[in-house]
Amino acid sequence: MPYRTYPSYCDRLRQDMYFLTRNGRLSEHVVDKIILQLNRVYPQILTNKEAEKFRNPKASLHIRLSELISHLQKKGDKHCQEFYRALQINAEQLYNDLPSRKILKTSASTGIDTDKENYILTDRGPMFFFACFSVAAGLALFMYCWNPDPKVIGGAKKILGFSPIIIGRHVRNICMVYMEDTSRKN
Repeated sequence: MPYRTYPSYCDRLRQDMYFLTRNGRLSEHVVDKIILQLNRVYPQILTNKEAEKFRNPKASLHIRLSELISHLQKKGDKHCQEFYRALQINAEQLYNDLPSRKILKTSASTGIDTDKENYILTDRGPMFFFACFSVAAGLALFMYCWNPDPKVIGGAKKILGFSPIIIGRHVRNICMVYMEDTSRKN
């Protein structure tokens, strides 16, 4: 399988920039929280002076956010990654709705669509499961009942005698009669 590379955080941020800067996506409060987190938790990402610049209430939110994103893209991939982390913490629903996140979700590293991947193990349906389970249970019962040791047959009678819920009465009675016949022959 060929190695699949994912876009860098800077590329993802470039892709998500229009989505994030559209009116109404991010409130001024959330943008301020993101800037403060980048400044206080990661002071190497945003200095105090840069944080003040991006929190300036005189500039429109759209311009401040666009400048912040451009600034982070110039600084590198690590800075963009921390922006995504801050966005996830402060606006998780918006983070999950990002176009770059949707692209990453739709194709896994194996190239399988994740919506279809959920059904790969269950694509044969319940009847296949019941058929396999019946075969396995039948083989286990067969191996248990056909042991040449007569003590084991008595144990099998006890198990079948107390299993009216597991096996229907009719089937249980046939098995009990058959095992009584085989135990008389021994």
